[in-house]
Amino acid sequence: MEIVFVLFDRITALDAVGPYEVLQRLPGAEVKFAAADGFLIEHRFEIAAPAAKVWESLLHPERWWPSDHTWSGKRESLSLVAEAGGCFCERWDGGTVEHGRVIMVMNGKLLRLRAALGPLQEMAIAGVITFELSESAGKTTLVATHRVSGDPAHKLDALAPIVDQVNALQFGAVAHDAIRK
Repeated sequence: MEIVFVLFDRITALDAVGPYEVLQRLPGAEVKFAAADGFLIEHRFEIAAPAAKVWESLLHPERWWPSDHTWSGKRESLSLVAEAGGCFCERWDGGTVEHGRVIMVMNGKLLRLRAALGPLQEMAIAGVITFELSESAGKTTLVATHRVSGDPAHKLDALAPIVDQVNALQFGAVAHDAIRK
């Protein structure tokens, strides 16, 4: 079930916090915020693999990131240094790009990046992507949260559904990689 809070003039994210806290706990709920100046997207993946395996996959985007969502056209050009200040980068003959910068790591549990992916990079927006892992009975829940804020002139609320679809593809690939390995 997808629940979207659309924020507009005189309604703030703070007005939606209480309902958000209740609704996010519903089984299968994906709660999202969208406003002209920002959005919040969350995806939950239930993975039939231990957290250590999922964590190991998460740290290797060169194995799971879709090649058609790279500048080089090759996911093998990606790398991630999982420490504060580490780069989520892409390097290929003739170019490089920093997709994100690691701002927090709790080994096996949490990875947080400051990132403006793809075309969002050109918009001078602020983005934070957080991956949280929890394990129960040998299965892992991966929660991927993507927060973006910027100039209302970019009409980020209109971009949110597109970013949501791309995030589902990108972050869902981690689950597939963890199960394969």
